[in-house]
Amino acid sequence: MDTPIDVWNTGTFDQELMSKLQANAQLIRDYLTTRRRLFDEREASDHRMPHATNPYGGEYQAFVEGVGRELMQARVIRAWHYTRLVDAEVDIIKKIGLYPSTLETLRRRQEALVKAGMFSVADRDALYKESPFHEQEDIRSGRFWMTSDPVATDDSGVKLLLGHWGGEATYFWQRDERLTQLVASIGRPRILEIAVPIAKTREWYSAGKAVVAAYARTLGCWPDRGAFDLYSMTDLGPETVVAIHTAGDEPFDLMARGYPPEFVLDQ
Repeated sequence: MDTPIDVWNTGTFDQELMSKLQANAQLIRDYLTTRRRLFDEREASDHRMPHATNPYGGEYQAFVEGVGRELMQARVIRAWHYTRLVDAEVDIIKKIGLYPSTLETLRRRQEALVKAGMFSVADRDALYKESPFHEQEDIRSGRFWMTSDPVATDDSGVKLLLGHWGGEATYFWQRDERLTQLVASIGRPRILEIAVPIAKTREWYSAGKAVVAAYARTLGCWPDRGAFDLYSMTDLGPETVVAIHTAGDEPFDLMARGYPPEFVLDQ
């Protein structure tokens, strides 16, 4: 597998990608500088005039799409998944990799905890019955979710995922306080570091937008933040699992403060 890049760090970009960005530096600068000027002018106005058009908008949009479709679609990026797992589940991931969530996989995981003595059969059945999967299967099933940028563990977007075994499929609609406390007591918080091929996701455009934004920051521009959520609808083999960080370990604690130590936010 190719070496994964971090979409937020130009220091990880390969030469082909960097050459494409450098060749279009003037377009990037012109578009973002003009966008900033137009924004400032509108903020200083009485807001009665229509929004001015950025003359570089069409060319810039086509460039970002081209970077995504032509370059990022063929690349591997480092992504992150926040969860709570028991040790046996960590061992399984190391052996077989990652797979999309479904009602079947949820039931299988719950059954494993029954066999391990962590759930009673009644608890298993109650948790399964209340899972959002039953009413939201079309938007939840068949996806393994990740984020393009690491997130601090006290961030509201991941705090509950780290705090409850089974993720949203288990705790999201749960109203029984005893069951909520039960899933909060099982396993340990984990951060999965994953090398995911963009071709296994639908986010080639988001990936293109993110790397252009990262490069734009090195030019002194102010692009939109490039972070994005992504999901795979197919299995990701064990070779894609770069690392599994567990609460209490140094790498986990470093990321709990934001980004891993090698992160450099280009200015």
